[in-house]
Amino acid sequence: MTAITLPHSHENGDAASHGQDAGDVQDLLQIIDSKSQQLWEINQKIHSNPELGFKEFLAHDNITSMLEILGFQVTRHAYGLDTSFVAEYGKGGRVVAYNAEYDALPGIGHACGHNLIAMMSIGAFLGVAEALKQQNIPGRVRLVGTPAEEGFGGKIPIINAGAYKDVDACMMVHPGPFAECPGFTGDAYMPTLASLKVTVRFTGKTAHAAMAPWEGTNALDAAVLSYSGIGVLRQQIHPCNRVHCVISEGGLRPNIIPGSSALDCYIRSPSVAMAEELFLRVENCFKGAALQAGCTMEVQRHNTYADLRPNKPLATAYAQAMAQIGTEVKCDLNSSGVPGSTDQGNVTYECPGIQAYVGIPAGPGANNHTPGFTAVAGSKESHELCMHAAKGMAITGLNMLKNNEFAKQVKLDFEEDKIRRSVDSEPRMLAGNAGFC
Repeated sequence: MTAITLPHSHENGDAASHGQDAGDVQDLLQIIDSKSQQLWEINQKIHSNPELGFKEFLAHDNITSMLEILGFQVTRHAYGLDTSFVAEYGKGGRVVAYNAEYDALPGIGHACGHNLIAMMSIGAFLGVAEALKQQNIPGRVRLVGTPAEEGFGGKIPIINAGAYKDVDACMMVHPGPFAECPGFTGDAYMPTLASLKVTVRFTGKTAHAAMAPWEGTNALDAAVLSYSGIGVLRQQIHPCNRVHCVISEGGLRPNIIPGSSALDCYIRSPSVAMAEELFLRVENCFKGAALQAGCTMEVQRHNTYADLRPNKPLATAYAQAMAQIGTEVKCDLNSSGVPGSTDQGNVTYECPGIQAYVGIPAGPGANNHTPGFTAVAGSKESHELCMHAAKGMAITGLNMLKNNEFAKQVKLDFEEDKIRRSVDSEPRMLAGNAGFC
């Protein structure tokens, strides 16, 4: 296998290689391999029973039961959510967290591979927990069950409940087609866009559309004018931005002037700050349409997915860990990422984190969020490829707990990124169609 070239420095200064001792690596690999049957079974239970966001009752019960059988103390229904959970092992030291997603998509099941995401995070958690036990070293590893990533922002209430306040590093890995990482088995550094979600509701006045249309105020006109105005606006926004809408309510019958209409809209930008700026321009389209149609309007803000800001030393260490186990993972710290969004981005605003990428054998036309991807996400081959990613996360997590210098670099990059968020408003081009929301 061709040796991978990994960056050993970033804009904050030189970053030394943080590869784990070969003996530690082999021990971790053996630990995770020893759990391979349980991990395959939990993968299949989740994949075979797809559940929508905040309704993942079987996934919640199956995962927590597995962990309890293995001897872990688990808090079910954690953070005030019926289908969240948390398990932790260790004491003192730093805290490494792994996020497990397990919600499916309506109609097409696990077309984003969240069964694999859960399995990888569970595997990494089990590996680090056993290593802490065997080596008797300080440090804690936490597995957080994070429901409802697909549009509902399940990690946001978990963040608000304080789940990541003491976390020194948080990791997860997302599956997708090999086409998104040509020449590699995955990608360690993959930023995403912020996603701001709004609903605008227009109110007019109903009337008989044939007998007395002049007595009505057509709310559907306002929705159509908004939709058209946003279409024109797209000509003048930077290509790194995305605005997409649907008319979610347009009237009841053609012979009734619609007295109410609604438009659902996603606004995506490279940062939360840029999304907020773009929202003001989109809101002007709403206001202008309401004025033209003679309607009143109300804008409702929903959850906002922050842009995912990968921690550079953490991403580099993950890529190095994958190289240690013989698989080449891309790690371009200048990558502009992909134009999708995820609530893992919100987590990277709270603590140092990454969401890496692992390729699975999805053929042409079987990208994320398609029935073809659902099928491949349940295959044994995909499971085995994702087992490598679980091992890479475990190696990186244990390194974070044991290596003081590495942990300092991770924290330094996170603190400097806080500054970059407030001053970095330069648009960036994006490529790819990796499977995020």
